[in-house]
Amino acid sequence: MAYMRTPEAAKYLGLGKSTLERKRFDGTGPLWRKLGGKIVVYATEDLDAWASKAIFASTSEVQAA
Repeated sequence: MAYMRTPEAAKYLGLGKSTLERKRFDGTGPLWRKLGGKIVVYATEDLDAWASKAIFASTSEVQAA
């Protein structure tokens, strides 16, 4: 399993680092792990799974989600 720190994970998803951090804080982002005291990492599989949940066929689906 490959892990990425926040800046790399944000780039992988096409998000800003602060956006990914905010999503981690409010619980709307991908699953993450905390290694040691301060190191936050994301598994590539979890990033892909989270991004796969954001598939829509129309804009009305986005507003309802």
